[in-house]
Amino acid sequence: MTARRTRIIEEIGLGPRWRLRARASAARALPQAAAGAAPLALDDREARIARLDWAALRAQVARCDACPLSRTRTNTVFGVGDEQAEWMLVGEAPGAEEDARGEPFVGQAGRLLDQMLAAIGLSREANVYIANVLKCRPPGNRNPEPLEVARCAPYLARQIALVRPRLILALGRFAAQALLATDASIASLRGRVFEYQGVPVVVSYHPAYLLRNLPDKAKAWEDLCFARATMRDLKARDSAQS
Repeated sequence: MTARRTRIIEEIGLGPRWRLRARASAARALPQAAAGAAPLALDDREARIARLDWAALRAQVARCDACPLSRTRTNTVFGVGDEQAEWMLVGEAPGAEEDARGEPFVGQAGRLLDQMLAAIGLSREANVYIANVLKCRPPGNRNPEPLEVARCAPYLARQIALVRPRLILALGRFAAQALLATDASIASLRGRVFEYQGVPVVVSYHPAYLLRNLPDKAKAWEDLCFARATMRDLKARDSAQS
């Protein structure tokens, strides 16, 4: 680890205070909706979204009125980053600053996320794409409602299909539950590898949560190390098969 990364880790409180546990076995037994099941028939709206390219998808999100959040938003929050990235980060929903600027993970939580990425040698400017489950802010930053998640799900699915990431890092309970079709807690999902449409998924805490729960920054650092090791294993496996 370079001196710069060590300094970043110390500054944001992610420094390891333990020996990393032996990596958990990759979990492949998933809910049928997440992996391994016969695909469900798409309704017309989902089918149309599943055919859109980046420009058309962005335009569709910008004019979306599929749920009541369209009446309270300032801006839709589409996504940002490298559209051919190996890493894809999925958050939950925009907050006030994201709604104002139309960009995910800005403000204090965004700065923490950028520092976390830097600690493992990543940046939202290169080889990382960032999106949210919801593209509009829930009023008062309340939790997403099932209808809102369901109406936004085709947009996120299409973003993942277009990016074709090697690994997804799900940040927060709603991101994990939406991708994995589960109501399990973050604590029970950490340290394992799941799949969404054939893409490996690792689960961790949302940066906004970490700002309110500082002791869990240590767990988030462990998750980042696990995700980095998982990516390394994926590349090693692909190299061995080529």
